[in-house]
Amino acid sequence: MKFLIVFVALFAVAFVDALPEAYIENLESEVGPESYSFNFKTSDGQQGEAKGVLNNVGSDHESLAVKGSFSYVGDDGKTYEVTYLFTI
Repeated sequence: MKFLIVFVALFAVAFVDALPEAYIENLESEVGPESYSFNFKTSDGQQGEAKGVLNNVGSDHESLAVKGSFSYVGDDGKTYEVTYLFTI
C-alpha cells in the first residue's frame, strides 16, 4: 500500500512535468505511512490536489481512499476541472 501511495504522488508530479513550456510555481507534498497529500500549481494555469488515507490498517480489508481534483486551461481559454474519488 505504501508503494501505491508513493506511486500516485509521483504520477501527479510526472503529469505536471509533461508540459515543458510550463514551470511549477508551487508543489507541496506530505507522505506518511498511512496517508498522503499533495497539491501543485503551474505557470500555465494547471493546478491540482489529492489526499489519500489507508483504511483498516493491518487487517485483511486494507483499502486506500483517495479524493482529489485537477484543473487546466483548455485551448479555448476555458478552465476545466476534474474531481475524483476512489477506493482501492
